[in-house]
Formats: sequence, C-alpha cells, structure tokens
Amino acid sequence: QVQLVESGGGVVQAGGSLRLSCAASGRTSTMAWFRQGPGKEREFVAAIAWSGGMTNYADSLKGRFTISRDNAKNTVYLQMNSLKSEDTAVYFCAARSWGWTTSTSQNSYGYWGQGTQVTVSS
Repeated sequence: QVQLVESGGGVVQAGGSLRLSCAASGRTSTMAWFRQGPGKEREFVAAIAWSGGMTNYADSLKGRFTISRDNAKNTVYLQMNSLKSEDTAVYFCAARSWGWTTSTSQNSYGYWGQGTQVTVSS
C-alpha cells in the first residue's frame, strides 16, 4: 500500500513561485500531479516516470511548471513559476506502483494524496 502526503501549498501573489512536495511511503513508479480549481473538474498537470528521464506536462503549463523527483527520498516535486490566478486549485499527488507510463488519465493512478491548496492572489 502506498500513502502520499503533499506539502508546500499556500497563498502566493501572481507572478510568484511555489514548490510542492509529495512524500510517498511504499514502492512507486510513475508519480504525477493533478489539480482541481473552484467549480472545475480535476485536470492533469504533470507526470514523471521512476527514472526521472520521462516526463509529461499539460500543454498549457509547459515552461512554467517543472516536475522532478528524488527517489532516495521517495518524493516528487512540482516547481511552479510565474503563477497566475487561474492556477488557484487544490493540487493532488498521484502514483502508480508499476509501469513506465506518464499517463494524463486519472484512471492510470491508483494512489492519491489528500491534496494541498494553492491560492494565487492578483
């Protein structure tokens, strides 16, 4: 069983940066971030395979968000730069325990964290 705990959320001004962390207990392969804004459906943000060499991003976030991982710490990070008000959302960490896919589908991930709130003030 894998447990995921996110941290690093908070309130930041537009144009600022924030780094989210997700610590996993248990074996993981691909890890990912999703987000759900107010009144919106949950959407894919980014994913990273275990090796770290394969990543996948939502097209709209490329260049501003960077996903990385430290396998020694079993932790995945999401560096968010040039934040905009529309980035306000609850950010969820997700993981799967096998395979190399960096899928954008929520159904590909069997483990989820509780989420961390990110609020971007304008």
